This record gives sequence, C-alpha cells and structure tokens, in this order.
Amino acid sequence: MRSLRLRVAELTDLAPTVRRFALRDPRGSALPAYEPGAHVVVTTPAGHRRSYSLVDPGGARPSEYVVCVRRDDGGRGGSVSMHDDVAMGTELVVSPPDNRFPLEPAARYLFIAGGIGITPIRAMVRRVRADGRGGARLLYLTRSAEDTPFLREFDGPEDTVHHSADRGRLDLWPHLAVPDDDARVYCCGPAPLLRAVRALTAHWRASRVHLEEFTAGRAGPSAPFTAVWAPDGRRVAVPAHLSLLAALRRDGIPVESSCESGTCGTCRLALLGGEVEHRDSALTGADRLGSLAACVSRARSPEIVVGPNESEGSV
Repeated sequence: MRSLRLRVAELTDLAPTVRRFALRDPRGSALPAYEPGAHVVVTTPAGHRRSYSLVDPGGARPSEYVVCVRRDDGGRGGSVSMHDDVAMGTELVVSPPDNRFPLEPAARYLFIAGGIGITPIRAMVRRVRADGRGGARLLYLTRSAEDTPFLREFDGPEDTVHHSADRGRLDLWPHLAVPDDDARVYCCGPAPLLRAVRALTAHWRASRVHLEEFTAGRAGPSAPFTAVWAPDGRRVAVPAHLSLLAALRRDGIPVESSCESGTCGTCRLALLGGEVEHRDSALTGADRLGSLAACVSRARSPEIVVGPNESEGSV
C-alpha cells in the first residue's frame, strides 16, 4: 500500500516535552484501518523517518491518525523536527499502519507503561474497556505529574499512576508474583522497565507476556564480515564496530531506515546468501529465512549476500 500524505489538523502540548499530532486526509477521506498496537512511519520535514505508535483504538474507517512525540534534544533529530518544523496545516508523508504489537484476546489484562510508552498502551486500554472484554489494570510509571501525558484519563480504581520523583521506583513484584494463565501482560517503555518485567515474569507462560521494545538490538560480540551487494556485486567491508546499515551507506549504497534499533523493519533487506544472527524484533518466522534488519543484524558466516527488499507492504 502506498504512503499517505496527511495534514496536521490538531496540535496539542500534553506535557512540556510531549506534543500530540492529529493527522487527517486533506480531502476528508477515511484512512486505512488499524487496531490497537499499530504504528505508522512519519517522514519529518527534515527528512527523518520515525515510527510512532497510534494512541487511539482505531477501527475499520478511522478519520485520523493520532501520534504523540516526546522531544529528545539529544536524539538523532526526528523528534526535534516534529516539534520545531511541524505546524497546523503541515502535510506529512505517512506510511499505512503496521502492527507488530497486536492486542490478543484474554479474560484479563495487566498493562504496564513507562513514560512515552503509554502511546500504544492507551489504545489498548481504551479498546478493552470500551468492549467490556475483561478487566484492564494499568500501571503507568512516569517521572512526575507534570511529565505525564493523559494523566487525567487514568484515575479509576483499576489505574495506578506512579511518579518516581515523588515516591521512588514502583515495586512491580506484587503485581506479577502470581502467574495467571487467563491474563496477558502488555508492557511498553524504556529498556530498564522491559528488563525488569521480563525478569519478573520468567515464571509466566511466555505466550502471555508481550513487550514493545524501543531498543531491540541485543548486545553481544560482533565480528567483522563482508557483505556483497547483489545488484552490482559490490563488496562492502563491515568492521566489528559498524552496523551493516552504516557500512552500506559509507560505500554509497542508500538504505532507508527509521528506528535504527531493530524494532520497525524499515531497513529490511533481502538475504540472498550466507548465515545471519538476527538481533531485531521486527522480523519473525519465515521472514528471517530471507531477510535481515540492516541496522542490527550481524553475519555468522564470513560473507553474506544482500539486496533490496522487494516484499510488498514493507515500510
């Protein structure tokens, strides 16, 4: 499906560093369907491509896509461009929604959000509560009330909003100590929170625990290797300290990317030869037999052969 050109119809500051963007079709047409957990890839005015979770529950014919962007002055420029270069009426190129963090059926849910990780979790909580499908408990962990988007939405008896600046870190063990095969745990947030939830749910069935990682690449030893670019046979040396993505770009081979942490799949390439260690969370199952994420994947063999990804529907 082709990318969309959407207009910024609403801009709202939800916190000092978090801005809400409502994106609509300039002609008023309905947008492609999506379900909670989906994200879109937005091309910023400065040319960055960034993945943002959709914060509303979605459905068959949504009238808008809503994303929230936390400004990070120490980042790679995407969030700064969204804050500084986007105004009411700005038109942005946006991918159709993709969903690698789907909301699965369950009798009960425990949602855990850390900081801006509330964005996909909000969509899920609203969908579950609107449908009456089961209990939806929320643990929302932020630094302070001032820094908490959607703070007033989550003040019910099933909601725990915890500010670390006031009370220190929340002890998650009482909420995860007893595994529940009829429940699902969904967590989105920074890496330390994800590591804690993964450790504290080691005694749960793995299929009941769902984590949305902002940074997916697994740390580990990296050896140098050679990548052969199939379209022209060019041989690209990839040293231990450099990603395949960076090495290809260094040698003049353009590869699109977004998160550069193995979560979005934008830099997916076709794997045509050799063995690869997959360090991403974007590719699953059969996809890994013939593809790799250039930003984090490493070669297991001295040489691999790669080329452009021709799969339909990739973003």
